[in-house]
Amino acid sequence: MTPRDASDANGSRWSDLDRPPLNTTALRRALVRDGGLWSEVEVVQRTGSTNSDLVARAAAGKGEGVVLVAEEQTTGRGRLDRRWTAPPRSGLFFSVLLRPDEVPVARWGWLPLLTGVAVATGLARSAGVDTALKWPNDLLVTVDGEERKAGGILAERAGEDAVVVGIGVNVSLRAEELPVPQAGSLALAGAVSTDRDPLLRAVLRSLEEWYGRWRDAGGDPAASGLQEAYAAGCATLGRSVRAELPGGRSLVGEAVAVDGDGRLVIATREGVQEPVGAGDVVHLRLT
Repeated sequence: MTPRDASDANGSRWSDLDRPPLNTTALRRALVRDGGLWSEVEVVQRTGSTNSDLVARAAAGKGEGVVLVAEEQTTGRGRLDRRWTAPPRSGLFFSVLLRPDEVPVARWGWLPLLTGVAVATGLARSAGVDTALKWPNDLLVTVDGEERKAGGILAERAGEDAVVVGIGVNVSLRAEELPVPQAGSLALAGAVSTDRDPLLRAVLRSLEEWYGRWRDAGGDPAASGLQEAYAAGCATLGRSVRAELPGGRSLVGEAVAVDGDGRLVIATREGVQEPVGAGDVVHLRLT
């Protein structure tokens, strides 16, 4: 066993020197301020799911603006209860607790789309990687000319007045570490930096900015600029897609718009435009 193998076996947080731990003190100093959204930033070495942890804290009365980051998640979840796994310190795995009291509950469905815009914007600024959005909440990068999923977003209601939004982004994953061939990472997409501290700061500042705009507009996606920004960054629009819908039904057509409720509008060959609010969307290759 090599010294590096030995340190891995001992669980040292410094076992992979290419993946240093996050600097909690510096993150708090940069993000927690009077009048700002972020009230608390906590980094844990390992947990099952940051979303599950924050949902429990929300139920116990925690206020808005808590950020919980994990260096490693053992039972991370994506949409449709899919597992999200990655080596320790290879990405950004975190959740935020929001209480958008000023926004009608009917508009809360925009939160995962808002988060997608914020994450893509923050990563473009800090990593220099063009990150596209796949409806409703996947983050796409280009690796060797192919579209790959490098991250995802999961929003969960936490009681009557709170939402927990979880974000996972593959930062330094190497090709041999990818869970599936269709996955990617910022490093594989040619990021100018894989230093997770500035990446996380940029993403959270961008999320604070977009959340503030949306909340100040009463959740109106048009007035806040969110609907236009999402459409501009959405790789699904203009594509041929297949939507796997609840109940086993599928819908094939062209994704033509995201409506005011955040639903994907699909135009079928029969000339019908059908809005899809929930489902698994597949980008179809042109033949």
